[in-house]
Amino acid sequence: MVERPAFRNAMARLAAGVNIITTDGPAGRSGFTATAVCSVTDDPPTVLVCMNKGSRAYPVFTGNGVLCVNVLREGHADLSAAFAAGNRDLDACFAGAAWRTLSTGAAALEDAAVALDCKVVSVTEVGTHGIFMCEVLAVSTAADPGALIWLDRNYLRVGPGGAKVA
Repeated sequence: MVERPAFRNAMARLAAGVNIITTDGPAGRSGFTATAVCSVTDDPPTVLVCMNKGSRAYPVFTGNGVLCVNVLREGHADLSAAFAAGNRDLDACFAGAAWRTLSTGAAALEDAAVALDCKVVSVTEVGTHGIFMCEVLAVSTAADPGALIWLDRNYLRVGPGGAKVA
């Protein structure tokens, strides 16, 4: 079996888009930074989001049954770091950007590259994480291109003119 540190170091070499996942509803408001997000199918439009079961936000997300995947753009590195911090103040995190809601009530980042507003269809627990299967109910896209990428434990920004360290 591969040792945990070796696996984590290997996964650090897997470039991934950076996302802030938000929720709001009867269980409360919450958010976290995630790179473990991907498309599953386009019929029905479905994405998956992975979240650590030990996170204090986990019961909030499972309790609300809705979430918004906010795909970050260049310039969002500080916001990403704020939502990723273990000792984060959620009110301060949300105050650090402009938000709106689409159909579920979860916060959609005004200037996200893409915001995917979703209802959670199922959650499967594997090891330390829950895999949220999410049907996309609404989509909002930004006019300007650009993406924030996580590679080798560093942010890279991709926009007009190519990639640069964020």
